[in-house]
Amino acid sequence: MQATNAAGKHAVNIGDNERVLTALAGSLLLYATAKKHTVNTLLLLGGGYLLYRAVSGHCAVRQALSARGHREEAQAGEIKVRAQLVVNRPRTEVYAFWRRLENLPSFMRHLEHVDELNAKTSAWKLKLPGGTGDIRWEARIVKEEEGKEFSWHSVAGAPIENTGKINFADTPARGTRVDIMIAYRHPEGIISEGMAQLLTQAFRNKVEEDVHRFKQYIENEVAAGVNGHAH
Repeated sequence: MQATNAAGKHAVNIGDNERVLTALAGSLLLYATAKKHTVNTLLLLGGGYLLYRAVSGHCAVRQALSARGHREEAQAGEIKVRAQLVVNRPRTEVYAFWRRLENLPSFMRHLEHVDELNAKTSAWKLKLPGGTGDIRWEARIVKEEEGKEFSWHSVAGAPIENTGKINFADTPARGTRVDIMIAYRHPEGIISEGMAQLLTQAFRNKVEEDVHRFKQYIENEVAAGVNGHAH
């Protein structure tokens, strides 16, 4: 529990040494203002705030940053990975490889498999850490512009919300820039042991590694015809 100041109005969130230094800084600001022939409102306000901060032991800025940190912790049930890769392959080839979703587990090792059920719907399977089980869901393509971008989203009622958005653009060197966003989150009101195991920083790091593995995979293995090719 946080301590409160004498007035009991605000939590004390700075230490004694910092309060002494703050009081000194505030006093110097007010003294410098008093020495001037003109009134400097900003200096007066700054000096006054520093003295208030020293006396009360409360820093509003620190409190706001702390509140933001708590909000981010509250969103721990979601991971979002963004990346931009430049690969030395033609855009049409890169797009075709991504668009055939069954190719994704080739380099995204957190996925066990993706089966395309029809032109828009696919079935996904993801292994839980430690081999404790798996999560399966269906997703649908929600936007598509051939050769340029496509995105998918898990269907309503899926045990996990999964979203992906991939954009493709030519580069001056005749390669392809790929902008990737992939997110996982637990559905509203559903917090299972499996979700708690999955949506962690370690899993986020794994997804990020998988995404960056794509460049090496398509430039080397796919281009050489080692593990199949884009359709």
